[in-house]
Amino acid sequence: MPKFERGARLIAGGAWLAAVAFAVESCTVQGNVGYVDGVGAPGQGFTTVDAGSALLDGAADFTEYCPSSQCPMGYTTCPTSAFRCDVNLLTDTQNCGACGVACPSRGAAEVYTCIEGRCVLACDPYAQKLDCNGIVDDGCESSSKSDDSCGACGNKCSDPDKPCADQTGNNIAFACGCQAGQEPCLVGNGPSRRCRDVAYDDVNCGACGNACDPTNDGGVLYDNTYYGCSEGKCGALKCQKYLGDCDRNLAANGCETPLWTNENCGACGKACSADQFCALQPIALSFVIGCVCDPGLTFCGTRGAGPNDTSLGRCYDLTSDPDHCGACDVACPKSGWWVHATPSCEFGACKMTCMSGWGDCNGNAADECETHTDSDPNNCGSCGAVCDAVAGQACVQGRCVVEPCAQEDGGLLR
Repeated sequence: MPKFERGARLIAGGAWLAAVAFAVESCTVQGNVGYVDGVGAPGQGFTTVDAGSALLDGAADFTEYCPSSQCPMGYTTCPTSAFRCDVNLLTDTQNCGACGVACPSRGAAEVYTCIEGRCVLACDPYAQKLDCNGIVDDGCESSSKSDDSCGACGNKCSDPDKPCADQTGNNIAFACGCQAGQEPCLVGNGPSRRCRDVAYDDVNCGACGNACDPTNDGGVLYDNTYYGCSEGKCGALKCQKYLGDCDRNLAANGCETPLWTNENCGACGKACSADQFCALQPIALSFVIGCVCDPGLTFCGTRGAGPNDTSLGRCYDLTSDPDHCGACDVACPKSGWWVHATPSCEFGACKMTCMSGWGDCNGNAADECETHTDSDPNNCGSCGAVCDAVAGQACVQGRCVVEPCAQEDGGLLR
């Protein structure tokens, strides 16, 4: 039976010994070859696994494994290969099922992946795309915001009073109808709909599309006030955004208090602690006002010069945030600039982190993680871990390939 192993010597047999139990736990069947880790520095061969005296009993039942130049099941060597057996025909989008068979590219909203050697279409939920007919040629032909496939293929909104609507305003969670107290109102001129609280929505008051007159047809207005929606009816006097009637005297001075100060942060009388201050924080497509910053975080943005001036920004951990690394607005290189690495911020300094299966073996950050440790037999699994070059041993998934030794084979792993 073929084995996949993480040691310099592979052992299989009917009587497993405690001293080599580690070899049993990680064995996996695949094709007629298996794996071992590469060892040592370049030029160094395999070393002996010390199993102690336990190997003396029942040693005749064991099977030895030798370096192999054969590819495990699913892997092959293509004309474009850099190393032996470096192409996985089951997952490689450029060689899906066979060398040179590339999965199509249809744009960011329609992405193909290779699964079990077949190109499979994946639709981007943020683009509201779905593939409901299963036909690859027309891509993601359905919309997750339509009544025919609301949120998922086959979810049809048959009740005209409960059309498909965006439930949260993030353009990803769609369902038929809305929660109690909300109505599926058109977004702009449609056809998309979004659930709105018609009890307090100034442009959908009591019903979708019923916008309140901010002057209430010539009604009395006080400083920083307007007429809006309350309990589903227009005509309610309201304060302009981020202002409050904290002295409860509208007739005298209207909504006189800014709600972005340390004494009134977001609401009348809501004070910030001594080590915090009030600021507008941009969140998604709007702003949230609140006291900032928690211990260990630093405010990045525009700090108001005076007690009544607006502060606009957010709090960040300068020791770990890649967009504010060590100081505000000091950004680490974006991941799109690197092919096989991602940026990170550690202790206030930008760092390059290699993606799985890649390594920076030459120590030169200019070419980032240049070595494919999943398939390079001279750096198999890690930099400097070598497979048997004399036997033409391949490196697959960061491990050196092995197969059962022939009786006359002198290259077994001892």
